[in-house]
Amino acid sequence: QVHLIESGGGLVQAGGSLRLSCAASGRPFSTYNMGWFRQAPGEEREFVAAIGWSGGTSYADSVKGRFTISRDNTKNTLYLQMNNLKPEDTAVYYCAADPRGPWNVSTKYNYWGQGTQVTVSS
Repeated sequence: QVHLIESGGGLVQAGGSLRLSCAASGRPFSTYNMGWFRQAPGEEREFVAAIGWSGGTSYADSVKGRFTISRDNTKNTLYLQMNNLKPEDTAVYYCAADPRGPWNVSTKYNYWGQGTQVTVSS
């Protein structure tokens, strides 16, 4: 079992930055891959970024060059640094753990946090 708690969301102006955190507990953090997804009102949940237990990363095209995913295995924490935010980044952001398949497919993840709201004003 893995328990996930996100934090760091908020309201920011376009062009600003936020850093999301996801604290994990349960199974040893360094043994599983993790990802970030987001869901805007009326939209499906979409892949944002993922990171392997050894540090390999993958990003959605829409966030490449603006977002950075990282993890600190000593603190059992996943991060998402978001720079140059745009209004279209507004969504609830979720962290997820332990995908059993492609990292960019939400249905492959077994564990989810409760989500944190990110709102970007124009």
